[in-house]
Amino acid sequence: MQQALELNALREDLRLYESGSDSEGAPIWAIQDPVTNRFYRIGWLEYECLLRWPNEPQQIADEINATTPLRVDAEQVADFAQFLEMHQLIRPTQRTRERMLKQAHEPGWRHWKWWLQNYLFVRVPILRPQRWLQAAMPLVSPLFTFWAFALVVMASCLGIVLVARQWDTFTHAVTDMLTPAGMLGFVIALIVSKTLHELGHAFVATRYGVRVAHMGVAFLVMWPMLYTDTGESWRLKSHRQRLAISAAGVTTELALAGLATLAWALLDDGTLRQAMLYLATTGWVLSLALNVSPFMRFDGYFILSDILDFPNLHERAGAAARVWVRRALLGFEDAYLEEYSTRQRRALVAFALVTWLYRFIVFLGIAVMVYLLFFKLLGIFLMVVEVIWFIGRPIWSEVSVWLKRRQEIKPSRRFMLLAFFAGLLLLLTIPWKVEVQGVGVAHPQRVQTVYAPFPAQMQSLHASGAIEQGAVLVSFTEPELFARSSRSDATLYALNKRLDGLMAEAEGSDARLSIRSRMQEQLTELASIEEERGRLAIIANFPGLWLDVDPYLSAGAWVNSREPVGVLVDPQSWVIDAYVEQRVVERLEVGRPARFYIDNQMGYVSAVVDSIDSTQSRYLPFNMLATRHGGSIAVVEAEEQTKPSEALYRVRLRLNEPLPVLQEQRGRVYIEGARRSMLVEAGKSLMAILIRESGF
Repeated sequence: MQQALELNALREDLRLYESGSDSEGAPIWAIQDPVTNRFYRIGWLEYECLLRWPNEPQQIADEINATTPLRVDAEQVADFAQFLEMHQLIRPTQRTRERMLKQAHEPGWRHWKWWLQNYLFVRVPILRPQRWLQAAMPLVSPLFTFWAFALVVMASCLGIVLVARQWDTFTHAVTDMLTPAGMLGFVIALIVSKTLHELGHAFVATRYGVRVAHMGVAFLVMWPMLYTDTGESWRLKSHRQRLAISAAGVTTELALAGLATLAWALLDDGTLRQAMLYLATTGWVLSLALNVSPFMRFDGYFILSDILDFPNLHERAGAAARVWVRRALLGFEDAYLEEYSTRQRRALVAFALVTWLYRFIVFLGIAVMVYLLFFKLLGIFLMVVEVIWFIGRPIWSEVSVWLKRRQEIKPSRRFMLLAFFAGLLLLLTIPWKVEVQGVGVAHPQRVQTVYAPFPAQMQSLHASGAIEQGAVLVSFTEPELFARSSRSDATLYALNKRLDGLMAEAEGSDARLSIRSRMQEQLTELASIEEERGRLAIIANFPGLWLDVDPYLSAGAWVNSREPVGVLVDPQSWVIDAYVEQRVVERLEVGRPARFYIDNQMGYVSAVVDSIDSTQSRYLPFNMLATRHGGSIAVVEAEEQTKPSEALYRVRLRLNEPLPVLQEQRGRVYIEGARRSMLVEAGKSLMAILIRESGF
């Protein structure tokens, strides 16, 4: 088979560079394709093959075996030949020419299929910066010294310390950024930060003699991002130099963020201080949260690859993980494409599995974002394309291999797989108990807070302690009421006397009617006064404990109507006002058991669902549940009241036993919900989403 293999000569424009040695000390080289500006790392075996190229595979293998310590067979040489042909590094064969001719006639970016497959990520080169980068190197060279590094680190640490001392002001300033003007400032800071990020890559690459082929803009889900082509860094022998180039962007952003943090801490309020805040938050958040991630092909990935001196980390880890999955799941006896130690292979497999999970979540999030960015019909179409192309296609590519090789699966392994999936389906179908979580406040069910009905003078005040129902808690007196009562009595007496005198006069009928009307007014006034007098004595509506009585209050003191005199509490009856999300309300039923865990305490208290509100809570009566007071419910201010920012429903629970401390207790509630099948619930949720989003 090897004799029939056509080994064409290498392309004359290829370049070969020494790249030092790998982690085991073996020499390595890099082949540069100047047409595509791509680099291919090869080892000692491949290098020896190139020295004897072109020739018959068997003859090349024999010569290598005879002149070097390597032991090679013709099949390995043939595999390397296929690699060179696949990447078009040799003179094209007839088959390759036909394929290239076919590709040349394809419309490429002018065809809708190209945009359908590449709309999520498109690179647009803009400039070739090598000349002015070299011209500017003398100006930026001082930034590469140890003292510049030490100064930036000390300034950043000082800025962090100063900001920590005024943390509340800093967090409030960050919150104020969530405005149209703040978002505009954030975008400007993002442009400045990312421009310096890419210049960091470019200047460090230039410093090590690496040509920056071009700089431009990449569109990630239609969002523009700057990029710098430093692919020629693979020419460098030292992986530490490649690491310096990879880390230069993040280092530049962090340095900018550190200096901006110090500037914000030292400047007075104003436009310049606000600009420093934008630069600081942009650098810290995006550098640490996005660029450092090694699971996407951002700076973090290249930094990790250079630290490990392990190029093509994603591809090689993915290949090892696919073999591991096939061996572990299906029992295939596939050999690993590369030889690794057991520890190294496990690390690669674990990294690949985490990368797949991370990318699945990211691509799913991108699909939702694509749907939301465009009008509904186009959004649905692009979301489906994104899910199929970036999630479904890789999965199906691997599953199709399993299906083609299903005859290799042993009957026992096949039975185990069928049993596993049948059991999984059964678990998803069986109705399981579910717990509904929420936050709430435990408080006595019956509370009577006593206020003076109006500004009045205290006549008597019951001492703190146990109170029977109907006992007088506090009584007041109001001299003005007695004065009004005396005036009304005197007026009524005078009118009554005058009426008696008019009874003897035959012509006094009109006067008598007037006097009777005035007497009725005075009687109404007396009834009103008596009613107000009745409010001056406040009695206990239920038996309980009379608490929070001001020890400085006594008979004769004047009390206004805005300050409470005391609180009557029933210590034997406690309830919890819990708040749960709208999507889980339907799972609750009256009478279901629940557990209440008080914050910062061990154990729980049993409770039972007493009632469930049929409408969502418009306001939050307990401020301690709001995030600004240490709670977990996000709120907004509306009409001088606290309003939950999301739809919440109040669930009233009755505690099975009273709490020992007579004060409101905040905590988490776990309520036993009705049995639900996970498969049915997922179907209902999916149908609800489809119905909600079906309107155009």
